[in-house]
Amino acid sequence: MFCCLRGVRRLCLEKILLQCILQSRSLSGADAINALRPFYFAVHPDFFGQHPKEREVNENSLKRLNGYLENLQKPGFRSFKPTQLTFYVREREPNSSNVQESFSASGFRAVSFTLHTRDLLSTVLDILNSCSLSTEHIQSLNVNSQPHKEAKSTVNRPIKWDKTYYSFTGFKDPEEELEQAQRVETTLISWLDDNEASAVKKLKKSLPLRKELERLKFELSHQLQLSDIRWQRSWGIAHRCSQLHSLGRLVQQRPEVLKNVKGRTVVFTDRSGMSAGGHIMLGTMDVHHHWTKVRRFQSNVCVCAQIFERLPNYYKLQKRLLFLEDRISQLLGGIQVIYIEELQPLLTLEEYYETLDSFYNKLCDSRLPFHPRSLRGLQMILESDRYAPSLHEFGHFMIPTVCDPATLQWFIFAKAQEARENLKRKEEMMITEKELIDTSTEKFSLDRLYKEPSVSSAQMIDCCKRLLEESLPYLQGMHLCISHFYSVLQDGDLCIPWNWKN
Repeated sequence: MFCCLRGVRRLCLEKILLQCILQSRSLSGADAINALRPFYFAVHPDFFGQHPKEREVNENSLKRLNGYLENLQKPGFRSFKPTQLTFYVREREPNSSNVQESFSASGFRAVSFTLHTRDLLSTVLDILNSCSLSTEHIQSLNVNSQPHKEAKSTVNRPIKWDKTYYSFTGFKDPEEELEQAQRVETTLISWLDDNEASAVKKLKKSLPLRKELERLKFELSHQLQLSDIRWQRSWGIAHRCSQLHSLGRLVQQRPEVLKNVKGRTVVFTDRSGMSAGGHIMLGTMDVHHHWTKVRRFQSNVCVCAQIFERLPNYYKLQKRLLFLEDRISQLLGGIQVIYIEELQPLLTLEEYYETLDSFYNKLCDSRLPFHPRSLRGLQMILESDRYAPSLHEFGHFMIPTVCDPATLQWFIFAKAQEARENLKRKEEMMITEKELIDTSTEKFSLDRLYKEPSVSSAQMIDCCKRLLEESLPYLQGMHLCISHFYSVLQDGDLCIPWNWKN
């Protein structure tokens, strides 16, 4: 008994010592990356190749997390907002947790948590604890009391973990797992040989549901006079039908709240409200009677908002937003401010308005000398997770909201001609892409050929050109999705990487 008590006492002392060490020190940017290595391996999208929905969620959450960590390392940055993240974590053994979790038979669990910390150390600990991952390795990191000096050093230096740890604990070495996953070279023909039968079976099973989905979508679009009904995530056909049935019940029970949706697009996504693009967002975690009453926080006061009944207010805010975009355009020589859903994080109308308003006030204070209409025909998007301006291959400028006005002016002037050339190339590329999609669909008798938003037009063009050189009878009547990995979706869609090997 006393031996047991001594063990418990030693464990408690170790935890107290670790807490004292962590409270008295700070992490550098490099240390934070190293401390989060177990987390990165647990959620790395490469391990979710057979689960496209979970892979997409992890990819998007990692982008938001990286932006949060970058903001923490920026000297003098104080504008922090609570960031809610959801990850699918690979599970080795069931662990209890205080955060919201759901286990599946696929070997991973969903973990949701909110970050509201203002330093790297607290953030790292919150992430690891939320995912039920060990924090003991943090005490061995080379931390110091001046993290802002270390943050300038590279954060991607390779770290080799001691292999005896995995031998002793019996855990799999995540680095070896990742290397093996990336070493496997699957050829297109061999993969189609192995998966054609499974895809055909799933596709045939899904055909009645696909017809039901089209019927529901057409009826609701016609009844509500909607412009379109979309889904942000790659949910299955059955899930989408269920969502439309819920919307249909809402139409029957509360028709008066839907009188203001004419001409709008409804998007089923993870959040409820109105998007920066002006679309009505219905959070899929809410049942239909919650779509008329969604809680949000404003000035620490919980306000019950009714999405559909507040549409007139949203439309007024949208007009103010468009006016703000126009004012920014005038200050920047006529350059058009745009929001691209496929390339930017999903923002609510309120969030995007705050971003524009902050940027507009900064421009007004700087009074940049742009000649009126000198930049007409050019485009730009605002991004809150960048620090340096850049030019996208499609010709639009990607401008950080924190960009220094003098740097902004110099960059736009220096890249204006290149931007115009890229915009012209974009139009030509989109025409070529559509022609190749049509030709490929006809040649292989595909029922549908499409791509994931993360696949660029250049990648899609390259993929289609190479496909047209092949003879692929497996594809007749199939739904083919061009992606970054191989997978057969639950409804029979075939996913192949755009850079497939032959």
